[in-house]
Amino acid sequence: MATKLSPILSPKELVQRSNSPEIILIDARAGINAEENYRSEHLKGARYIDLNKDLATVATDPSNGGRHPLPSIEKFSEVLSKAGISPESHVVIYDDKNGSNAAARFWWMLRAIGHEKVQVLNGGLQEAAKAGFPVNAEIETFKTTERYPISKWTLKTADIEEVEKARNNNENIVIDVRDKNRFDGLTEPLDLIAGHIPGAINVPFSENLVANGSFQSPPFLQEKYSRIIGDKEPENIIVHCGSGVTACHTLLAMDYAGIPIPKLYVGSWSEWSRNDREMATKPIE
Repeated sequence: MATKLSPILSPKELVQRSNSPEIILIDARAGINAEENYRSEHLKGARYIDLNKDLATVATDPSNGGRHPLPSIEKFSEVLSKAGISPESHVVIYDDKNGSNAAARFWWMLRAIGHEKVQVLNGGLQEAAKAGFPVNAEIETFKTTERYPISKWTLKTADIEEVEKARNNNENIVIDVRDKNRFDGLTEPLDLIAGHIPGAINVPFSENLVANGSFQSPPFLQEKYSRIIGDKEPENIIVHCGSGVTACHTLLAMDYAGIPIPKLYVGSWSEWSRNDREMATKPIE
């Protein structure tokens, strides 16, 4: 029986395999000037994936699906093919936010179509550079692949109606991974209203990390999340954030800890807060 591939790859392991033709290295950093920053400096051999263009279908109305709704299966298949990724590829993903941003989202999306050979680089760009992995500004050239065969998302998601039912049900847990100030409604840098979904609990994704931005150990994470979820079944646990991106960091942490991956609420607070739903809120002035 084959050993399950760890979802996390250490910078040291990547350095040791720096010349391996088997690995497809993906730079998934996001935010302002992300692609420009990639073109200025990235890990040698890395191909760029854009959060807004490749990992989401950004609509004009976030009240329907949030700020980063999933792309269609057809679109994601094209994205993978253009990136040279086939079902046999070993994909290693990093970003410049310790894997907490689009790297985790891309990892979840690949796992959600049944792609098992995918890992997130522990500590991201910064830790790999510190470990001695070569960095350059060369634009990578590579071959595209045939259309990646995808039929459906196989990891479970929850929609706004399911979250509505779950948030006051003792058989369910709704986990909000945003930082405490956003959850408490003290600040909101991205959405129109500050606050949280009533009934949700706050477990900031930053608690998955140690000081240098690397993941806590699997035993630490296993003890932490087992204590939080208790005997709840994975299908009764819903994880969300602002727009379904950093929530994937906690799903990644759970998988790293050997805990079954629960449901992702993709729309997250960006969708919930734009609908006629009960909110624990503080209006932004």
